[in-house]
Amino acid sequence: MRTLNLGILAHVDAGKTSLTERLLHAAGVIDEIGSVDDGSTQTDSLALERRRGITIKSAVVSFVVDGVTVNLIDTPGHPDFIAEVERVLNVLDGAVLVISAVEGVQAQTRVLMRTLRRLRIPTLIFVNKIDRGGAHDDRVLRAVSERLSPAIVPMGVAYGLGARGAGFTPYGENDSAFTAGLAEVLADHDDALMAAYLDDGTPLPYRRLRSELAAQTRRALVHPVYFGSAITGAGVDELTGGITELLPASQRDTEGPVAGTVFKIERGPAGEKIAYVRMVSGTVRTRDKLPFRRDGAGGEGGADGSGGEGKVTAISVFDQGAAVSRGSVEAGRIGLLRGLGDIRIGDTIGDAGDAMDATAAVDAGDPTGSAQTQVPSGQRHFAPPTLETVVVPCHPADKGALHEALAQLVEQDPLINLRQDAIRQEISVSLYGEVQKEVIQATLADDFGVDVTFRETTTICVERPVGSGEAVEIMGKDPNPFLATIGLRVEPAPPGSGVEFRREIELGSLPLAFLKAIEETVRQTLLQGIHGWQVIDCVVTLTRSGYAPRQSHAHAVFDKSMSSTGADFRSLTPLVLMSALKQAGTVVYEPMHRFRLELPTDVYGSVLPVLARLRAVPRTPSTYGSSYLLEGEIPAAQVHELEQRLPTLTSGEGVLESAFDHYQQVTGPPPSRARTDHDPLNRKEYLLRVVRRVAG
Repeated sequence: MRTLNLGILAHVDAGKTSLTERLLHAAGVIDEIGSVDDGSTQTDSLALERRRGITIKSAVVSFVVDGVTVNLIDTPGHPDFIAEVERVLNVLDGAVLVISAVEGVQAQTRVLMRTLRRLRIPTLIFVNKIDRGGAHDDRVLRAVSERLSPAIVPMGVAYGLGARGAGFTPYGENDSAFTAGLAEVLADHDDALMAAYLDDGTPLPYRRLRSELAAQTRRALVHPVYFGSAITGAGVDELTGGITELLPASQRDTEGPVAGTVFKIERGPAGEKIAYVRMVSGTVRTRDKLPFRRDGAGGEGGADGSGGEGKVTAISVFDQGAAVSRGSVEAGRIGLLRGLGDIRIGDTIGDAGDAMDATAAVDAGDPTGSAQTQVPSGQRHFAPPTLETVVVPCHPADKGALHEALAQLVEQDPLINLRQDAIRQEISVSLYGEVQKEVIQATLADDFGVDVTFRETTTICVERPVGSGEAVEIMGKDPNPFLATIGLRVEPAPPGSGVEFRREIELGSLPLAFLKAIEETVRQTLLQGIHGWQVIDCVVTLTRSGYAPRQSHAHAVFDKSMSSTGADFRSLTPLVLMSALKQAGTVVYEPMHRFRLELPTDVYGSVLPVLARLRAVPRTPSTYGSSYLLEGEIPAAQVHELEQRLPTLTSGEGVLESAFDHYQQVTGPPPSRARTDHDPLNRKEYLLRVVRRVAG
């Protein structure tokens, strides 16, 4: 049977969870449609989701339609939980982007569509809530064409907008305006079709147009648009038909080498780790010994290129809406694997080399003609969190329990980025926004029994080196107490290039384990630069190395006091690196958001001074209907205040969209961030801590 891993994405409150319920009902999986307001939906299963009426965690359900097994993944719509969407994108064959017919294209809608287009994920658009007062069709289509993609194909016409009886009538081959418009859109992406469209006086055959529509949709070149209502069911049958006809369902190689991607981690009732794996190739069975590895390019799974192996103790797959126990999970399916205690989000499983290469090979022979290739698991699609806060237990005795609880939350969301300062006895976490902070607080109280408060939210800055710096520590030469020689050079790299580790030493002059220890420690040390912020966009080169070979006294066992160990290199690397970094010097950069602000013309003059006080840099405004459209840049630290003040400034009529865009150098004294107990800037204190750790 063919399978399709389908994501449902939307701005918050556009109705994607309601659409998921309607699709399950139409497929016969559920007898009654759940309500988001009542907390009775299939995918919002967390108590916190039911209380708040929003999706916080991605959830998977499955149904079969027209011979296709659809693994449907419902994702959060609130921007504070974009990390959940990030991980889901790595495993999708296609997506449905839900837009409200009342609110139209919103801030998160644009962010999501830009990402879907960049990753070339085949996407259908469903304009929901046509039965709601204030629903529009032509206005929404214009907004979709102008702000999301001009390559859209309306698949029918909505009628009775704003009333309970609103419906959707699909176009057919007898609708000449539809076929002409369809031919025009498709011809833009196909030279042969363009020639036939221009040269032949007769209309193109509808069957050919429909076939080409499916092919171009699967290549993410065009985006069919459907109208309907998840509440009443209008238009949902037509959307379901589009899912099976136009998106790239395929038959996967169940007999090939095992390969898959872990996109979600959760804990079971007994605390056991459960890995959600999208199987790309092969079949995993209970009691299989399964190797896994993580991306060495700095993905969420870790930057060390390492991995491990575990024995699969139990498997569940999604079948007709629920997860059921099975003895195996095969290619194309999503499986819940137990027994892999060390596995992390972003890991690839199997021994088939790169799981993404396996995916590409499968898709190359996809009988549906899909050109979609899965995205490498470590690749970042959205901006990282730009805010952080200190988590404080209400009861000091809960510090240990708090750290353990947050560590489990980091398993489920690595971008929380737990950070402990042992000197100040403080724990910090990274955030996308205030709602995420409230959810973390409620989760800690409900699931772990730990009550917490938070310090004021602050902005996460970064550091970039401004020059070149070099340092070396030689084994046996004071003040180096370690059996290791390390020389490192730090140089700036182009913005967005990340951290690159290079070698100038001869290949084979240093054991691989020691070389790996140096690289891992370099990346770990750069998480806190001179001012305490993560150092990005630099090249670190290993210029010199040396070690004491394995030795022992006569007739004695190995003596580590005479022989180099990985601990020597891990302990010395931070000292050398920070010395080189201090010589190079760093500059602190703050995150900047691009913003798009629609506001009534009569309040434009009063809004400008507020933007100036918030250090926003607006560009020349343009008219947008009866409103002004203002675009520009604003520091991420000021976005929340602008959101709070905008309703009062514009009498509730202002609409703000913002998203991370770039880092900008901080003017004036650079803000410093408290460093952790791994601070190698104070050489004496650092060495004392190393000695205590080794002695202990």
